[in-house]
Amino acid sequence: MRFSVVFLKSAEQDVKDLKSYIVKKFGKEAWQTTLSSLRDSINILQTHPNAGKVPDELNTLNPPQYREIVSGMNRIIYEIRQRTIYIHLVCDSRRDMQGLLTRRVLRGE
Repeated sequence: MRFSVVFLKSAEQDVKDLKSYIVKKFGKEAWQTTLSSLRDSINILQTHPNAGKVPDELNTLNPPQYREIVSGMNRIIYEIRQRTIYIHLVCDSRRDMQGLLTRRVLRGE
């Protein structure tokens, strides 16, 4: 069974920002490698949505529908609802995730 995948607007913007950063710092070839890795991770989620783990930053809240999967140097934060996976966030794994999540919640994204 395959799940549908929906990128929320915030996650779409994350991917655009990530592309700009990687192309600027490392070149188009590095972006193509990153994009391929992201696509591979999304394909895994479509058939195995529980492959990810609950993000450490959300673990104390115990929201089992929110999970993350690591794709290269990036984290994909997603939510499972029925037969759909909602991608909430795509970011470099070295970012301050707690601060980023707090800003997203405060902005209502």
